Amino acid sequence: MTKIGIITGSTRPGRKSPQVAEWVKGIADKRGDAEYEIVDLAEFNLPMYAEPISAAYSQDYQTPEAIPWSKKVAELDGYVFICPEYNRGVTSALKNAIDYLYIEWNNKAAGIVSYGSAGGVRAAESLRIILAELQVASVRAHPAMSLFTDFVKMKEFKPAEVHEKSVTAMLDQVVAWTNALEPMRNKG
Repeated sequence: MTKIGIITGSTRPGRKSPQVAEWVKGIADKRGDAEYEIVDLAEFNLPMYAEPISAAYSQDYQTPEAIPWSKKVAELDGYVFICPEYNRGVTSALKNAIDYLYIEWNNKAAGIVSYGSAGGVRAAESLRIILAELQVASVRAHPAMSLFTDFVKMKEFKPAEVHEKSVTAMLDQVVAWTNALEPMRNKG
């Protein structure tokens, strides 16, 4: 069965991405079209990227934490990134985790669920550019939540009902694109 990882985009104390990831997984698990799994960046404890050779040219990872991260990302067929917006961009933790790998990301599809003071849309657009370089097809449907209206006192996630339709549309596209790209992932 198709495996989709729901990747949390923050590792800091007090982060909201696990709440958003659980909500997305709850919607996804009702579908039956793929196996969905939350992949929490904080559990991988990746140090700042310092590999001697870019992952685009070598998967001989020297950082011990990179090895389980590589294995996890490689076993997934597609992704949903939970993308908070920090200072108009993706979090340093998410960018760092993405930079550790290259081939493991290739020929897969991804959806983005963002949040922030302006819905996290600037971070999501930045993430799309990063994913394009990694040969990840990001889908059009994009749930975007506001810290002011979808979180109680900017802490407890309470999304408006309308967002569930957006998540469903995004998951429809992620699964379709993930399945369409399957021959590309298994061409060798």
